[in-house]
Amino acid sequence: MTPRGKPRGKVRWSGPADGGPVRVDYYHDPTAPEPTSRKPSASVVVRDDAGRVLMLRRADNGLWTIPTGGLKKNETVRACGIRECREETGVEIEVTGLVGVFSDPGHVIAYARGGTVTEVRQPINVCLHARPVGGTLVPDPREALELRWVASDKLGDLEIHPAIRLRIDHALTHPDEPFVD
Repeated sequence: MTPRGKPRGKVRWSGPADGGPVRVDYYHDPTAPEPTSRKPSASVVVRDDAGRVLMLRRADNGLWTIPTGGLKKNETVRACGIRECREETGVEIEVTGLVGVFSDPGHVIAYARGGTVTEVRQPINVCLHARPVGGTLVPDPREALELRWVASDKLGDLEIHPAIRLRIDHALTHPDEPFVD
């Protein structure tokens, strides 16, 4: 554990069986490679009327996550969160608030293709609260192996990266107080 009580270590090294890109998530790991980029992204904690959280199991590493993705040129954070949720899950959402800004430099993601590391990213994520307003729950197989609405007391049953778990926990326990690090 780090002095701040966060788990450390390499989380997962995996990728598609077809030899596509692989991803390694590091979290407060002293053996993590030096970052080569710092990129903005948006994520959404989508809760239905029953309070369940929309979760997806990533195709690139098998971990459970919330809809998340990189901000494109000329796109707002809100538009990015809405687009990523629709692309990854088929669910249309309405953004209802700000969970927080997550920029912990101890979270590093290494991407490789053909055995060669192509990028080591330190993410900056703006996480939003949202609610579903339409669409059909259908995973994009390039993004998600599985989709689920999960009750908050069942989230502990899923393998979730610590950086993502922090976003979810903050959304559920401090819904009106944005997190900033």
